[in-house]
Amino acid sequence: MDEKLFKIVGEATPLVSIDILIKYENRILLGKRINKPAKGYFFSIGGRIMKNETIQLAIQRIMSNELNIQLKSAPTFINLFEHFYSDGIFDGISSHYVGLLYEYEVGDNIDLKCLPNEQHNEYKWFSVNQIMKDTQVHKNVKDYFRE
Repeated sequence: MDEKLFKIVGEATPLVSIDILIKYENRILLGKRINKPAKGYFFSIGGRIMKNETIQLAIQRIMSNELNIQLKSAPTFINLFEHFYSDGIFDGISSHYVGLLYEYEVGDNIDLKCLPNEQHNEYKWFSVNQIMKDTQVHKNVKDYFRE
């Protein structure tokens, strides 16, 4: 979708997105975002679902583009969340995402130095306790772990 149309859609409707908690040995992989919304914060891997793209294909695309990972099994659906951002992609336009949260356990540790940097400029493994305490982790990620 071109930027002009995306701006109109984002201003008028919620966007549907997928967030994936990448797990390895009870730790969660987060990336520091370089784009709005949530720029400068550690956030889960994810992205929006494109028109005519199934959820499964969106998950495969996101995992491939953001982590160079080809899925060996289907991620587990966790819950549905809503995210509201005042710092939307376009200046002066807030963002509203309806997010589908999934969890995917990787079998091997990921070499963080070899990950793509189009969405995130730094990656880090966190325990849930570290996620809840770290001021650089976005509030919406912390909400995944609140009861």
